[in-house]
Amino acid sequence: MSSPSIVRTSTAEIYDAHVMKNYARAALTLVRGHGTQVWDDAGQVYLDFTSGIAVSALGHCHPHWVAAVQRQASELIHVSNLFRNPNQGELARRLVGYAGPGRVLFCNSGAEADEALIKLARLHGMRKAGEEGKCYKIVCAKNAFHGRMFGGMSATPQEKIQKGFRPLVPGFAFAELNNVESFAALVDDQTAAILVETIQGEAGINPCTPEFLRGLRRLCDERGLLLMLDEVQCGIGRTGKFYAFEHAGVRADAIAMAKGLGGGFPIGAIWAGEAAAELFQPGNHGTTFGGTPLACAAGLAVLDVIEREQLLAHVSRASVTWHEALGALAREYSQHITAIRGRGFLVGVQMAADPGPWLVSLREHGLLAVASGNNVIRLLPPLNATVAELARSVEIFRAVLTAKA
Repeated sequence: MSSPSIVRTSTAEIYDAHVMKNYARAALTLVRGHGTQVWDDAGQVYLDFTSGIAVSALGHCHPHWVAAVQRQASELIHVSNLFRNPNQGELARRLVGYAGPGRVLFCNSGAEADEALIKLARLHGMRKAGEEGKCYKIVCAKNAFHGRMFGGMSATPQEKIQKGFRPLVPGFAFAELNNVESFAALVDDQTAAILVETIQGEAGINPCTPEFLRGLRRLCDERGLLLMLDEVQCGIGRTGKFYAFEHAGVRADAIAMAKGLGGGFPIGAIWAGEAAAELFQPGNHGTTFGGTPLACAAGLAVLDVIEREQLLAHVSRASVTWHEALGALAREYSQHITAIRGRGFLVGVQMAADPGPWLVSLREHGLLAVASGNNVIRLLPPLNATVAELARSVEIFRAVLTAKA
């Protein structure tokens, strides 16, 4: 009797048959990673400067991170937030050490962190004006991105994000980034908070200027508003400071974070300063999976490596030469590159045309990058990428540009 035949189906075919088509995925199946490199199912190796879109802060499979997650997985994976677990308390303590006096609430993603900020603003508005005061408006920036849940989507004035999902959540207004007067003009008695990304990651890598952030801080102090900063993509060391707003020397009232905090494991969090930290009380916000022992073990491992390997200083030093090399490349190929923006290991290369074909060419030459905004190629190396690897990314970019010349 013959054995039944085995039908082998490729990953691409399985995706086509069974996975929803909400992503325009590259024709690439990744199967293994180590450090800054990933391998596809054909054995081709790539320099991964997507970092899972700013998630893999330590690169792929850092040994300390792997050991911490393996150890925790063998001890205790999940308990309800109706009980304490040591890792959650310790991670909160260490994040407060970076952000300042206050408290931390854990969740699962950047989208959930932004939702929590929006709810925090609503509670602040109620405290400010009373339950009947209707103080709930949040002023955000044009071209912002605060996630794809209904609150964050309503705070994201992009048609490609909002289309098909109206009616949206009311209570949002939109001002010009880096224009304090534009924000001030929208503040009224119904305004509870201002919410901005310190660096707009999805809109083309648009940083807030230090003067703008300091102006927002003054405006919030004068009008009794919460200054809420979305550091989901630009935080956790990506700019050479733990939080990107530190470059401006300001303090926030609340911060959203996620992505790099887990180093590849899903985790999100908000920090709120002492004045706002008591707004959440039992029953008005919660999460099943936020702050589990396993997620917090991953977060603690990320902080361990950032501190032990002095990655903030490394990003600050190494990014200077890298940015200079990218700037020289832009000048040499000005017909293709119109600008270089960003800070630290969060860089946008503004192309003169659709970045799609450029991303394919970069991939064919061994560099993975991701698009952002209009015609921007986003480069997000792990925080421990070496000077040689940063230089290699420029060499690959040069080879692609030369081939197109």
